[in-house]
Amino acid sequence: MAMTDLAMRVAWPAEGVARVPFVVYSDPEIFEREQSHIFRGPTWHFLGLEAQLPEAGSYVLADVGDTPVIVLRDAAGDIGALVNRCAHKGTQLLFVPEGKVKQLMCVYHNWCYDLGGRLTSVAFEKGVQGRGGMSPGFSKESHSLARLRVHRICGLIFGTFSDATPDFETYVGPELVANIRRVCGRPLRILGQYSQLLHSNWKLYIENVQDPYHASILHAFNSVMKLDRLTMEGGVVKGAKGWHHIAFSKMTTDRGDEIYGKGPMRSAEITAYGHGLRDPSLAEFWDDFGDGVSLTVQTIFPTFVLQQLRNSLAFRIVVPKTPTSSQLYWIAFGYADDDERKSALRLKQANYMGPAGLISMEDGMVGGLVQRGIGGDRDKCSVLELGGNDIEPIEGSRASESSVRGFWAGYRELMGL
Repeated sequence: MAMTDLAMRVAWPAEGVARVPFVVYSDPEIFEREQSHIFRGPTWHFLGLEAQLPEAGSYVLADVGDTPVIVLRDAAGDIGALVNRCAHKGTQLLFVPEGKVKQLMCVYHNWCYDLGGRLTSVAFEKGVQGRGGMSPGFSKESHSLARLRVHRICGLIFGTFSDATPDFETYVGPELVANIRRVCGRPLRILGQYSQLLHSNWKLYIENVQDPYHASILHAFNSVMKLDRLTMEGGVVKGAKGWHHIAFSKMTTDRGDEIYGKGPMRSAEITAYGHGLRDPSLAEFWDDFGDGVSLTVQTIFPTFVLQQLRNSLAFRIVVPKTPTSSQLYWIAFGYADDDERKSALRLKQANYMGPAGLISMEDGMVGGLVQRGIGGDRDKCSVLELGGNDIEPIEGSRASESSVRGFWAGYRELMGL
């Protein structure tokens, strides 16, 4: 189907990014076009951490859309990213999530590659006893593994398939680069990794992350325990072209008891946490960065999230699996110079987040509710008008869906919809 045909069939409403057709969350042809135009298109994708690659031959596996990728440190100590696919039959070369290798050998027919992805040997290339073998014109030099462009910043590794992708800092924007340096500007220590299956399209999760509207409504723990409320001092910062965002707040500035404690709010109905925590250290907070900011949630289009909630730090990456399912990966981290007390408290506060987190448990559920709710009405649309109809943030306020609209602006541009 031609792009113009698809655009006509989707028929994006005249309201623009203030509306999203439900069909984009489940249509198989749209899903396939996302792979080529977004995931293999001019975008940057988080691939892993330098801390996962301590020495030559260390590797970690990643997925960029539906393309499997090997991220590894070569013999010279450089970090590269290779498509995890043998040039012979397309077999996945590595399938253990992380480890160390001396070379890359395909289990199927034993084609071997060096750590730079160059084909070094082919089993029975010259045949057996003078018979058979590869054709006379076969050249190993012509069958190296496909490589991604790589950018490294503060121990984070990003990759892109496209030569047309702007350099990373131009793509993301200076304010968002500054926050990466703020949160990741010290040597990192991985505290734990986990993942969860989401029964929803990948875009529903990214919308959720960019949506401050729900954060203190859906997540009653957030508002009851005063971790994050829209009545706190905070705001939204937009990245380049409005595609990326940071939402932030300062916990100690809250004046929202009147709003959140009464009226038709879930937090006003839930009293389970009203008597405080049996373990108060779960709510302990020290100012990691000297700016009083207790929450930052940052996204980089299309699927990367950097989170600071009090002293719980994590990366999140959502990977599309099917039109109606995705996999969410988490990496909880601290700093190499954290003492035992700080590391223990970061791990304790990690219970806010993740598949069964005191806060984020609902995020894994609500996407599935949306996916089921829209299943029978692909011709209908969602309504994104909180804070206006455009992608500009409201200074000093998070009562807006401008970040969600910014995501859809990027999506429509790349998809031609």
